[in-house]
Amino acid sequence: MVKRVAVVLSGCGVYDGTEVHEASAVLVHLSRAGAEVKMFAPNVDQMHVVNHCEGKPTAEKRNVLQESARIARGDVSDLIKLDVTAFNALVIPGGFGVAKNLSDWAVKGKDFQVMPQVEKVIKGFHAAGKPLALCCISPVLAARALPGCEITVGHDVECKSWPHAQTATALKELGCKHVNKGVGEVHIDVKNKLVTTSAFMCNASVHEVFDGLGVMVTELLKMA
Repeated sequence: MVKRVAVVLSGCGVYDGTEVHEASAVLVHLSRAGAEVKMFAPNVDQMHVVNHCEGKPTAEKRNVLQESARIARGDVSDLIKLDVTAFNALVIPGGFGVAKNLSDWAVKGKDFQVMPQVEKVIKGFHAAGKPLALCCISPVLAARALPGCEITVGHDVECKSWPHAQTATALKELGCKHVNKGVGEVHIDVKNKLVTTSAFMCNASVHEVFDGLGVMVTELLKMA
C-alpha cells in the first residue's frame, strides 16, 4: 500500500521559514520509500522577513504559503484544506518558521501558543491514531498540542555541538519528557505515535542531519 504523507511547511529559509535542507532531506527519504507526498502551509503573513546574508530582519513582507511554494516547486496547498482522513502520516520539518509562523515560540518561549490551524492538524492526526514526525525545533508544537508527550530536540546540556540545549529544558518545564539523542538517532513516543529527531538543533554536518532524518522517516512509515 502506498503511504500518503502530509508535510507542513512554514516558509522558505532557516531564519524565517522552513529549514530548506531538512525539508529537502525529508522529501528525498519519503520519495525513496515510495510515499505519496502533499505539502501544505498556512496562508498568512510571516512574522518577519530575514536577510539571510546578514541574519537581520528587513521591512519586507512575505506570505508563508507563497514562500513555501519555493520548496514545493509550486505544488503546495493552503493548510486549511488539509484533510486528515486523506493521509497516513504527518511531517513538520524545522526552521525558525516553526517558532515564528506556526507558533509564537520565538517571542514568548515556554508561554507560547501554536497557530490554531496547526494545532488542529496535529491533534487531528493524533486523534485518528496516525503517526507524526517532527524535527529540529518543530517538536515544540507537539509539546503544546499533545501535553505530556515524549520528544527529543537533541541534548539538554549546552556545548559546541548543542548550542540550543536550553530548548530541552524549556520543554521539560512544559511537562514533556525530553530524551537526549544524537543527531543520527530518533526518539519514538509509542503511545502518541510521535517520532522526533534533532536535525540542525545539533551543530552537525549536512550529511549527518540527512541521515538522521532518514531514520525519522523510516520509523514514521513503519507506523503509518
